This record gives sequence, structure tokens and C-alpha cells, in this order.
Amino acid sequence: MKRILTLSLAAVLVFLAAAPVSAQDKTIKRKVAIGRFTNETQYGKGIFYDKENDPMRKQALDILSSKLAQSGKFILLEREDLDVLVAETGPNMNKIGADYIILGSITEFGRKNEGHEQVFSSTKTQTVEAGVSVRLVDAATGLIIYSDEAKGYAETTTKQTLGIGGTAGFDATLSDKAISAALSQLVENIINKCMDKPWRSYLLAEDGGSYIIAGGAAQGLAVGDKFNVYKKGRKVKNPQTGMEIELPGTLIGVVTVQTMLGDTPETEISFCSYSGQDIDENHLDDYYILDE
Repeated sequence: MKRILTLSLAAVLVFLAAAPVSAQDKTIKRKVAIGRFTNETQYGKGIFYDKENDPMRKQALDILSSKLAQSGKFILLEREDLDVLVAETGPNMNKIGADYIILGSITEFGRKNEGHEQVFSSTKTQTVEAGVSVRLVDAATGLIIYSDEAKGYAETTTKQTLGIGGTAGFDATLSDKAISAALSQLVENIINKCMDKPWRSYLLAEDGGSYIIAGGAAQGLAVGDKFNVYKKGRKVKNPQTGMEIELPGTLIGVVTVQTMLGDTPETEISFCSYSGQDIDENHLDDYYILDE
């Protein structure tokens, strides 16, 4: 009996090891573009201030990019023309090539020095406070799906005794630490919001019986992955807001990844076989793909 159970367990383990991993069993990386991270404070803005080369703006952008990259769940897109594309595309921002867009700003920044003198010793404490605001935009709809702000603090203390000890001017690294502390409070929510919704892609073209979809190996797609194809629902207008709302789509079929091409995450595509209802090849914009 023990031998039979052992053989049965071994067979199950072999089967599981050989079974392909479905797209639903792994994480497909989302494409995120970070743009228009601005410095709304008056700190450091002298007569020769250059908005495009604002050091605090770049600090915040680099810190946020690093924190999102460390999660391993995103492909970060560098789009220097993001502001122009957002202005041109309006609420339909699929042309940007990202699933989500992050817009942010430094809303508060201040520093102070405090000293305490005693008979034989003295201490000096430098403190920096930074406030950061972010908005997460769904590129498929143009709607803000998350908005929040947070404050971060950083400080350092030097001490002298009988004239011996550390002396320091302003510690420039404190601004990095304060901004990082503020962004750390927001990053987890950004990640959760981005990963809550199913991964979405689009039919780009039909080629000899195969359908080409956006996305490839860099995002985590693999040969054999299957994705549902939906036909978009009709749009209705909300009379209160004037905005158009797209109703849920209708499941019409399934695509299966056959091969993948592309040199960069922005240019990767996958060739897929298709089974299901007929697709109107003259109106591929009427369809989308979800990983569920």
C-alpha cells in the first residue's frame, strides 16, 4: 500500500512539474510612465530658476522610479514627450504605450536648524520636511484611479564636547531622505492599484491567420499563454459629469501566444492563434484582451 501511495504521489508531482504555467498563475508586468513630476514649492527658486532642470523634481522622479523598479512588477517607460501626448490624446491615452501614468508634485519643503548649548557641550539638529502628492491615471480610460499625498521627515544631529566633535553645514542628503520617506508611504498603494486590475492588451493587426497583440517576454508573457478576447461595450454619457462611460465588454474568444518579437518593452509584440467568434478585422480597435 505504501509503495502504491508513493508511486501515485510521484506521478502527481511529475504531472505538476510538466504542466504549463498559465498566464493567470504568474505576474504580468504593467507598463508605467512617470511624467510631470513638478516642484510646487518656492524652495531654491531664484532669479535663474530652470523648471526643466529643477534638482528636487529630478530627485523625486528618480526615487519613485527606483522604488517601483525594486518591486519587480513594472516596466518603466521613459517618455520625454509625455506631457505633449497627454494633451493631444485627452482621455484616450492608449497611444502613450503605458497601462498607467503617474503624475506627481512636491507640495511642501522646509528645513530648520536647532541648537542646544550646555556648559561643556553643544548639539545641532538639522531637520527637513517634504510633502509629496501623486495621482495614478488609467491610460485606457484617462480616469484618476488613485490620488493621495504624504509627508516625510529626516534629521541629523551633531554634538561637540569641549570643542571636540562634529561640525557640519547643511546635509544635502536630508532632502533625498525626506522625499523618499514621503514616497514610501504611497508606493505600496500605487503598486496595489496597478495590480488590482487585470492586465490589458490590444489587437494590433491580423497576419496570415494570426493576430498580433501588444506585449512580450519582458512583461512576462510566454509561448502557450492564453488570454480572453473581449468586444468593447457601448459607451453611454453621464449627464451629471458629461463624461462617456464604457460598459463592460463581451467575451468572444481566446488567443494563444505562439511566438514573440521585439527588442524593447515598448516594441514587443506577440503572434497569437485565435478561437472564438468572428473578429471584424477592419475595426480591431473595438476589441481588447484581458488576462482572466
